[in-house]
Amino acid sequence: MRAVLNQLATEISKLSSYADTLVQLKPMEHDKLYLFEKIKANKKNISSSFEELTASSNSEKSVILLNGNLNHNYDIHDLMLNIKSKINRFSRLAIVLYNPYFAWAHSLLKKVGLKKTPLPTTYLTRTDLKNILDLSGYEIIQTKCVGVFPWNLFGFGRIINLVLEKIPFIKWFSQVYLITVRPIIVDQTKRSLSIVVPARNEYGNIRDIMERLIDLKLENETEVIFIEGNSTDDTWEEILNIAEEFKDNYSIQTFQQKGKGKGDAVRLGFEKSKGELLTILDADLSMPPELLPQFIDAFHYGHADFINGTRLVYPMEGQAMRPLNWLGNIFFAKLLSWILEVPLGDSLCGTKLFHRDDYARIIKWWDDFGEHDPFGDFQLLFPASVMALGIKDIPIRYRARTYGETNIDRFNHGSMLFKITLIGILRLKLGLPHGK
Repeated sequence: MRAVLNQLATEISKLSSYADTLVQLKPMEHDKLYLFEKIKANKKNISSSFEELTASSNSEKSVILLNGNLNHNYDIHDLMLNIKSKINRFSRLAIVLYNPYFAWAHSLLKKVGLKKTPLPTTYLTRTDLKNILDLSGYEIIQTKCVGVFPWNLFGFGRIINLVLEKIPFIKWFSQVYLITVRPIIVDQTKRSLSIVVPARNEYGNIRDIMERLIDLKLENETEVIFIEGNSTDDTWEEILNIAEEFKDNYSIQTFQQKGKGKGDAVRLGFEKSKGELLTILDADLSMPPELLPQFIDAFHYGHADFINGTRLVYPMEGQAMRPLNWLGNIFFAKLLSWILEVPLGDSLCGTKLFHRDDYARIIKWWDDFGEHDPFGDFQLLFPASVMALGIKDIPIRYRARTYGETNIDRFNHGSMLFKITLIGILRLKLGLPHGK
């Protein structure tokens, strides 16, 4: 069982290493805290009561460990409601659950004297758990199967599990399930918003962007950050003119990037931002600004902490996306869904929305990962999945640009994205070490 606990610690550490605190709630009497001690975290606590769970701030990121608690409980719904009343929306629960189809094995081991700890009283299928969590106001973000091969076998057990735990059907014969859960909590206030607009050779769109944003009449306190990048037309001059003309409507910041590429521009914009929520609006207006309220509302009502646009649901306008680009987008969306174990409709849509505190954690995670992509989409999606932010897609109707030409070099950029994807398979799917 130690080998299984070591695997669990490795998986939970991926989440807790980028959180503020790991808290184990009400350890079972027979729990020797081996798992708790093995998990990596910035700070660790053990809470013997629900009251001790109360977050010190509304933005504290806590991971609550429930190690077997649900298997020794007669009212899981009440347990989950009590936890929810004491945590914030940024908390995550790491639930260790015994495989219900091995109940007979636990009983047999107990009868022959090989199992010393008390038998679980409650065995939950994944369907049972989902139903209870739905009723209690939670969403399952990730389900990982741990310990198909429960023995260490001089280190070979880990390698065997790397394979077995990825095979459909076989993986469900694991000893335990690790379920990562987020509470669904509505924000009580409107959070301030920063809209980053990367612009290269987009002179003809700048005025339209501002006029359409003003027409939205967003209730959130809003700033617009234009990042101009090595344009050969009058984009920068137009940005400066617009910033002066509309300064009474929105707080507007303007910067010229020293680096190259959209990813670099977005990182600069986020660095200069002041809003609690961060989002991206492509200057080509292929994503209508009028849809931004849908992204804001999805976050506000607690549907997710990372909102991702998808362009592949509704029919596209005109020649908004060339056929080869369309195929590439589908390919990467399916591949990333498999790697990250999160259903993604579109991995390369420019518009995303999330909390600035989560962005600080994303930057730290990516520095550890040690790679970069030309657009910044993977740079956000990879850690958002690992940190269980909860990703929700919002369909948009992709518009054809009315000014200028695309800045995408599909073959060069595509090969760069494919390289990062392969690294993601090695490090995230197969568990090879991170690092530069």
